[in-house]
Amino acid sequence: MSSASDEILIVGGGTAGWLTAAYLAKHLRGVRITLIESSEIPTIGVGEGTFPTIAKTLASLGVDEAAFMRESGAAFKQGIRFVDWGRAVENGRHSHYYHPFALPREPDGLDLLPHWLGGEAGGASYADAVTLQERVCDAGRAPKRASDAEFRGPMNYAYHLDAARFGNFLSGVARASGVVHLTGTVDDVELDEQGAIASVVTREHGKLTAGLYIDCTGFRSALLGRALGVPFQDKKDVLFVDRAVAVQVPYASEWAAIPPYTISTAHEAGWTWDIALAERRGIGYVYSSRHTDETRAEAVLRDYVGGAADDLPVRHLKMQVGWRERHWVKNCVAVGLSGGFLEPLESTGIILIEAAAHMIASFHQPGSGPEPAARQFNALMTKRYERIVDFIKMHYFLTRRTDTAFWRDNAHPSSAPESLLAHLDMWRHRPPARLDFVMDYESFAPANYQFVLFGMGFRSPPGRTEDRQAARARQEFARIRDAARRAVAALPPHRELLERVYQAGFSFSDMGRLTGASRK
Repeated sequence: MSSASDEILIVGGGTAGWLTAAYLAKHLRGVRITLIESSEIPTIGVGEGTFPTIAKTLASLGVDEAAFMRESGAAFKQGIRFVDWGRAVENGRHSHYYHPFALPREPDGLDLLPHWLGGEAGGASYADAVTLQERVCDAGRAPKRASDAEFRGPMNYAYHLDAARFGNFLSGVARASGVVHLTGTVDDVELDEQGAIASVVTREHGKLTAGLYIDCTGFRSALLGRALGVPFQDKKDVLFVDRAVAVQVPYASEWAAIPPYTISTAHEAGWTWDIALAERRGIGYVYSSRHTDETRAEAVLRDYVGGAADDLPVRHLKMQVGWRERHWVKNCVAVGLSGGFLEPLESTGIILIEAAAHMIASFHQPGSGPEPAARQFNALMTKRYERIVDFIKMHYFLTRRTDTAFWRDNAHPSSAPESLLAHLDMWRHRPPARLDFVMDYESFAPANYQFVLFGMGFRSPPGRTEDRQAARARQEFARIRDAARRAVAALPPHRELLERVYQAGFSFSDMGRLTGASRK
C-alpha cells in the first residue's frame, strides 16, 4: 500500500495535465498518480502548433503515430512561413521567409553559414541554401512517406493538432498506464503549518492528499498562484500581444491543399496564425490591446480569412504574458499556463509542458524533501522562460516595418531585454556560434536563431574563408539544390499522405516493418 508521499495529484486536465500524467506514469515507478479535472472548464484550443520535440515525447510514451494523428485531428508541420514580418506590404508585394525544422547541412563538418553570408549561394535564402525543407514546403509535400518508420522521415517535423482532441487522446494513454481519473470541482486548498499544501478539497470526492501536487489549472493557477500566493511576473513591456480572436474555418473543398507548415502573417497590431489541420483550418489574430481594440481585431481577422468567415462565430481570448516568480514551491509545482505563457508564436506552450514533465520525472524522489528539486527546477525553468522571451522578441525587434505604432514600439531598444541586445551586438560582428547558448536553458538551437535572424534581414560579416573552402561550399550549395528537387519528387503531397494516415487501421509501424522486410 502506498503512502501519501508516494502519490502525485494533478489538478486540471487539458494538454498540460494529461501530457504530464502520461509522461510521469511512463517514467516514474512505484508512484500513484491521480488527475482530477472539472467538466465545466473548456480547453482553450488556440495553441494547436507544436515543435519537433513532441515527436520524441510521444515516441517515449509508446503511442502509435498514425493513431495519435487520427484521434487528434493532426496534420504535419515542417516549420513556419513568416509573411510581412520584415517589411510592410509595398504596392501589393508581400515578403516572407521560412523557419524550417531541418537543421542546416554540414557536409563533412563544413559550416556553410560563412559562405552563405559571403554570397556563395547566390540569391538563395539561408533556409533554402542550407536545407531541403523550404522547397519541400513550397511544393506542399509531406515530410515523410507512408513507408517510413514511426516518428521519423526524411524531413524533420512536428504537428498541427486539435488541442481538445489531443487532450482526450493523452487521457486514454495516461489511464492505460494506470493514472486514476476523477471528475470533480476543487472548492478549496488547505495549507499546513509550514505553508505547504495539506489537501485539495473537492465537492465530489472530499479531501485529496498527495506528496506532490501539480497545478495544471491554466491561467487561474489555483494552487501555485491563489493558494500559495506566488506572484506573477508580467512581461507585457517586452511582449506586447495580450489578446487573441480565433475562428475555425472549413476547407473550401475536400481536395483543397493542406500546407505542411504554419503561416504567420504580420498585421497592423499583431499577427495571424493560420494552422492547417486534417479537417479544418485554425486561424487567429494575436494582438496588443494597447495598439488596437476588440472590434478592429475581429475585422482584421475576418478580412484575412475572407468570405469563408462571414457566418462563422469567433472567440475572443485574453492572455497573461509572463510567468510565476517560482514554479515549484514546497510540495506544489505548476505546469502549463498555471506557471506561465509567452504568446503562441513558435509554439512554446507545449514545449514548456514537455520540459516541465521531463524535469519533474528526473527530479522527483518519493519520500524525500522537495526543496533541492524545487531549487533546480526553478532555476532551469526561469532561465528557459528568459531565453524564450529573447527568441520571440527577436522576431519583432528586427522588423523594418514603421507603418504602425505597434511595429515602431517593438523595434525600439527600450522594449528589448538587455540579453537580446547584447547578443545582437555580438552577432553584428560575427555569426551566432554554439558557445553563445547554454543548451540546458534553451528551447531553440543556434540554427533556429539563424533562420529567424537572417530571414528577417539581419546580417553578420562572413569572416575569413579560404578560396578552397569557398569553392567546396558552392559545390555543396548546388548539391543541396539538386537534393531538394529530388526530395520534392520523392515525397507525397501532404493531403495525399494524410488520406493514407486517416484510413482506419493504418500504422507507420506496420508499413515500416513491411518495407524493411521487402528490402532484406
